[in-house]
Amino acid sequence: MNERALSGRTILVTGAAKRLGRAIALAAAENGADVAFTYRESAREARAVVGELAQYGVDALAVRCDVIDEISVREMVKDVAAELGGIDVLVNNAANYETVEFEKITVAQWDAIFASNTRGPFLVSREALPYLRKRKGRIVNMGSLGGLRPWATHAHYCSSKAAVHMLTKVMAEALAPEIAVNAVAPGMIDLGEKSAASFMKKMAKQTPMQRNGSAADIAAAVMFFAAAPQFITGQVLAVDGGLGL
Repeated sequence: MNERALSGRTILVTGAAKRLGRAIALAAAENGADVAFTYRESAREARAVVGELAQYGVDALAVRCDVIDEISVREMVKDVAAELGGIDVLVNNAANYETVEFEKITVAQWDAIFASNTRGPFLVSREALPYLRKRKGRIVNMGSLGGLRPWATHAHYCSSKAAVHMLTKVMAEALAPEIAVNAVAPGMIDLGEKSAASFMKKMAKQTPMQRNGSAADIAAAVMFFAAAPQFITGQVLAVDGGLGL
């Protein structure tokens, strides 16, 4: 991707105070975009990310938002558009992940995962529509290899991400021709967490590329869709080193 390929554009990333969201926000700034992002509890981390983004010479804004709450989302989108002048790219990244044996999943756990992982992207997309339409924008949803392949101990998570993949395709049809909608489906991404080290080592051996993914791999895929031709829409791109083959 050309450096500064997103110059003059504004990107909104949900859930970007840490982890993959942070990597996506930083990649956007590196490519010249002004960046707004949401956080829920991680105010300290959000302030740090704003400082990191500003080093790229772009405008940066962090807004507290609960993506499952309609009013919170509506106010956040209005604030972002007012502060940064509009929205060109929306990245629906905010989500939860949980490992639970099938028979132990409670209704509350099931509903909570669907609220954050599926209702959230729907709500944020719906509220951002007028701004995205005006700019002939792009939406990038964060799916998962778990939405393409069944994981026995993640029934609620896998189902929620499969729903995101279908939501992506429906939105691509419903919002064309003004807005292109695509999804990135990460496989095993190693974010350096010690608690996951032995699991990650095992998964790397099972992956054709013989390694797990990095935050940079996912951010690069998101940046591709953020700057790709409008003609590319309704796609779910697995970024998994071949693990899902």
